Amino acid sequence: MTILEDRPVRARPEGGTLLEQFEFGLDAPICLTWELTYACNLECAHCLSSSGRRDPRELSTEQCEAVIDELQRMQVFYVNIGGGEPTVRPDFWHLVEYAVAHDVGVKFSTNGVRLTPERAAWLAATDYVDVQISLDGATAEVNDHVRGPGSYDTAIAALRNLHEAGFRDAKLSVVCTRQNIGQLDEFKAIADQYGATLRLTRLRPSGRGADVWDELHPLPEQQRVLYDWLVAHGEGVLTGDSFFHLAPFGEKLPGLNLCGAGRVVCLIDPIGDVYACPFAIHDEFLAGNLLTDGGFQRVWQNSELFAELREPQTGGACSSCQFFDSCRGGCMAAKFFTGLPLDGPDPECVQGFGEQALEGLGDQRRLPASSQDHSRLVPGRNEPVMLQLRRREEIEAGLTSGQAAPPVSACAESPLAGFTPSA
Repeated sequence: MTILEDRPVRARPEGGTLLEQFEFGLDAPICLTWELTYACNLECAHCLSSSGRRDPRELSTEQCEAVIDELQRMQVFYVNIGGGEPTVRPDFWHLVEYAVAHDVGVKFSTNGVRLTPERAAWLAATDYVDVQISLDGATAEVNDHVRGPGSYDTAIAALRNLHEAGFRDAKLSVVCTRQNIGQLDEFKAIADQYGATLRLTRLRPSGRGADVWDELHPLPEQQRVLYDWLVAHGEGVLTGDSFFHLAPFGEKLPGLNLCGAGRVVCLIDPIGDVYACPFAIHDEFLAGNLLTDGGFQRVWQNSELFAELREPQTGGACSSCQFFDSCRGGCMAAKFFTGLPLDGPDPECVQGFGEQALEGLGDQRRLPASSQDHSRLVPGRNEPVMLQLRRREEIEAGLTSGQAAPPVSACAESPLAGFTPSA
């Protein structure tokens, strides 16, 4: 993506609402997502980044420290670290310490595989660190269907270790699916049991999630159940602005209720590529690379893509809808990865316009090809049930058609290089 050397700076309008100011973009993101590695001990069926194998080009410890230094200079409030499974990086705990020492708060998402009692005690004694444990089923049967055998027990053990160590207010992070919408009360009970806060997020059809979205995304009637449940539980449940597409049901949910891509949030991937949206690791949303384009601040403030995203949005086909001011047209990533135009309706539009748009495309519907895939070449022992079923179907289809499997990007190193579960 082009970095504009002398892009004229538009004058920020005086006054207006906070939302209008955010639409215009900020000098620095409020927070950003940083995928430290594509390596992962699991193979979740809906993984946004198609993680599994380590990319041999991932940033070194020294390069990561330099990124943190720059975030400190830009006064970024905190960084949301993910992956892959970030804790399998041998220098992960060092980088957490380095960020905290340089006034950059850390929130990291993990499946819990390295949160031993000893590490939980260390975290409980460390300031400015928040921990999110991923769990996508309130029972092992539902969770392990998409995250892999044993992942439920691992997550619960991590929550228990944090609670017993005295860590305050861990987050239980749940991706809402067709299978777990009926378990919302049970998720809340698990969070309460371990002194955690429940955080619900939306299933996005990106990465491997694009392959299973048709099977996993909540049905229209479940969207209403989810909305009513969120309204009933108020601010006691976090959503991270995942569900602003539900606002036309009635009152807006707590949060920004706006797509913040390139305006207030973005993503740095393991090799230093900067993407507009944490849910859209695709060339279409690549703003630049912090190694080759002069650092993160230069990409954030001068990339052509970010400049375009910060221009006033017309709303396209949605602008005439009476609910446009509520949902702002929905999620950019959800549209893109389901084959809808970016100025069209959200595929899960609660007024049904997304469903109509998808049906209207018919045979003309084209899903974007994946830019990269770090999934494992050989299935592992923690392979989720959904992937086992889908791969079996793909194998049978391949035997019938004679077609080879699609190519994947070169990620030569072992996904768990340097990883020890007890560390």
